[in-house]
Amino acid sequence: MQKPTYKELLDAGVHFGHLKKKWNPKMAPYIFMERKGIHIIDLNRTMESLDRAAAAMKQIARSGRKIMFVATKKQAREIVSNAAQSVGMPYVTDRWLGGMMTNFSTIRRSVKKMQNIERMLQDGSLESVTKKERLTLTRELAKLQKVLGGIANLNRLPSAVFIVDIEHEHIAIAEAHKLGLRTFGMVDTNANPNKVDFAIPANDDASKSINIIVNHMVEAIKEGLEERKSSKAEKESAAAAE
Repeated sequence: MQKPTYKELLDAGVHFGHLKKKWNPKMAPYIFMERKGIHIIDLNRTMESLDRAAAAMKQIARSGRKIMFVATKKQAREIVSNAAQSVGMPYVTDRWLGGMMTNFSTIRRSVKKMQNIERMLQDGSLESVTKKERLTLTRELAKLQKVLGGIANLNRLPSAVFIVDIEHEHIAIAEAHKLGLRTFGMVDTNANPNKVDFAIPANDDASKSINIIVNHMVEAIKEGLEERKSSKAEKESAAAAE
C-alpha cells in the first residue's frame, strides 16, 4: 500500500484549513502556520495520522469486520459511496437517520421492507396491482434506496465508522460513541480531534482532498481483505493436507 506523498497531499489541497476565526484550539498541534487569515495544516502530522489510521483499518478488515463510511456533504457523497462499494463496506451518503446505529433493529425493518418491494417489482408478483399502486411502490422504493441503499447488506452493527467532517456528522459520531465503536475521521481546523479515535488532520471541504484520504483508507482495507483471503486459503489447504 503506497501512502500518498507530501507533494500529492499538497497538490490535493489537504493542507488548507478554515479561517483562523473559526478554529478549534484543540487543533493547535496539527496547525503549521497561518497564512492570509487561513490556518495551514501540518502535512507531516497528516502523514503520521494516515499511517496509524490505515494500519488500524487494515486490521479491522483482516478480522472480517465492517467499517461504515459516512459522508453526507455534497462534495464527498460520490467519492465515498464509490470507495465503500469497491471494498464491500456499508456507507451512508444521503442523510443520517437518527438511530441509524443505536436503533439498528428498526432500521433493519426498513431495509427488509425495501428489499421486499424490490423483489415484488422484479418477480412479477405485482401483476394484479393498478398502474397507480405500482408507481407509488416504485417511488417508495427509490426513496428507501436513497437513504438505506448503502446499508442494505449490513446484518449487524459495524465495528468502526469512517467519517468525512466530524462536525457535520456529529449525530453519527455520538451514536458511534454510545455503542463503543472505533471512530476514524477527517478533521479540519474547526473541529475537535479528540472526538475520534483516529483523527486525520485534513481539508474536509475540497473533493480532491477527500478523494486522496478516502482512497488511501480503501487501499488499507483492500490489503486487509487480501490477507484475510490468503490466510483462509492457507488454513484450508493445511486442513486438507492433514
